Amino acid sequence: MHTTLPLLLAALLFSLGGDDAAEEAYFRIIPNSYCCLKAGTEITIDGRMDESAWKAAAWTSDFVDIQGEAGPMPRLRTRVKMLWDETYFYVFAELDEPHVVGTLRQRDTVIFQDNDFEIFVCPTGTNLTYYEFEVNALNTVWDLFLKKPYRDGGPADNGWDITGLKSAVHVRGTVNDPTDVDEGWNVEVAIPWAAFDRTAIYQEGNILPVPPAPPVPGQDMRVNFSRVEWRYDAASGFYRKIQGMKEDNWVWSAQGVIDMHRPEKWGWVYFMDQPTACDRAQADPDYVYHLALMRIYAAQKQYFKRHRKYARSLDDLILPPHLLTLNGARLEIRPSRKGYVAAYLITRPDGSQSVVTVDENSQLLTMEEIPR
Repeated sequence: MHTTLPLLLAALLFSLGGDDAAEEAYFRIIPNSYCCLKAGTEITIDGRMDESAWKAAAWTSDFVDIQGEAGPMPRLRTRVKMLWDETYFYVFAELDEPHVVGTLRQRDTVIFQDNDFEIFVCPTGTNLTYYEFEVNALNTVWDLFLKKPYRDGGPADNGWDITGLKSAVHVRGTVNDPTDVDEGWNVEVAIPWAAFDRTAIYQEGNILPVPPAPPVPGQDMRVNFSRVEWRYDAASGFYRKIQGMKEDNWVWSAQGVIDMHRPEKWGWVYFMDQPTACDRAQADPDYVYHLALMRIYAAQKQYFKRHRKYARSLDDLILPPHLLTLNGARLEIRPSRKGYVAAYLITRPDGSQSVVTVDENSQLLTMEEIPR
């Protein structure tokens, strides 16, 4: 199952304003969602989809260009299924490919220099502490951890390995043989929930660990998938990457820009134990505020570039007026010890109140009050 946000929420997103066309496209894209069913039976990781649980799982929508509608339609089909149980998060990817190529054989090399398949997981959905997995057609893996996005100075920890990882590739054809035409290749992966042991949130410079745990039915997680595809020729009897041509980047949920490291644009994966429960998978009602806060974050970055400090007041930032009271929620900015916190004070339909915040690390949190 893949759905989008309700039309009313989409209309709110479209009203966020701005002058730059690329920026507008970025903020108008609504992430996909997927109902991830519990496996129920043992899954053998072999690159084949023989188990009944896989056959019952729905495919995602076909991958699109990473830029969304601004990019060209992918030449080749890519799609994914997902499952879960108390131990693993399972992913099965089907990549159509008439010429399956792979060269890299050393773990933790830069796998996207080959054609590859990639998984991105942010367990908390806060834009911080996320995980990346890449694999090529030879089942060579690159797994890495980021404590915050590259845009916020987060270096990648390439030394981190997914303990207990299971991965397999099944080639529907042959690898590195230009004399035939292949059907493609499949990737099957089981990532232990225990591998997400570096997940954390930051509050005023303090790192608060979030212990890894399997989801409970109804819980969601931010996930995206990417496929990097290079162009090759075989005129000389072997595959040679065509020089001067950029790679294609195809994804499940469009990012709006050529950059996978923007977790706020990743899709929602909802974990359910019964197919009938999929109707309960609802898009995050706070997402409209998340996107608006990312506008504040972007404005603060521009202000910092000009003044070498963050704005301490909304009056210092050039913002569309409707952002100041979005959907009736009041916007505030307060200095913090390391930067700033921007927040919407939200009154829920039941009368309760909460605060949705962003900080200088692009971390998005929902709390009961603004941190002082």
